[in-house]
Amino acid sequence: MPLTKSIVGGTFDNFHRGHEELLRVAFDLSESVLIGISSDQFAQRFRTGEVETFKNRSDVVKHYCEQFGKSYKVIEINDFYGPSTTDPDLSAIFVSEETSLRAKEINAVRRKKNLKKLVVVEVPFFLAKDGQPISSERIRNGEIDSDGNLA
Repeated sequence: MPLTKSIVGGTFDNFHRGHEELLRVAFDLSESVLIGISSDQFAQRFRTGEVETFKNRSDVVKHYCEQFGKSYKVIEINDFYGPSTTDPDLSAIFVSEETSLRAKEINAVRRKKNLKKLVVVEVPFFLAKDGQPISSERIRNGEIDSDGNLA
């Protein structure tokens, strides 16, 4: 039985195969997906180098999500949690290995607010040809392309 309303969040800078995989799994297992994308100001706080604009990042994500033919919404977030700690209709959160600890924090906050615990689905990193995870930073640094091919 698919999860009803799920959430996934991130910066989605230099959209790549890892982002695609995270979203694909969320759409495969959910009826509806809420996608939180970091605001320009929030994204820049944790990245080295120039981050694409929120508009560009959200447009790319929306374009990718259209193929699934399911309900989704893209929202701008200004913190690590977005609506994940306040939306009572959420049933699951999709995370990477890198952000799985954040999901535990979110469930702790939800418990204090008497909201149901989210099912945590950890999606494995998509690896580049060198066996290391694909990341926006590696793409920005020119090490790999968005498919994980070595530069």
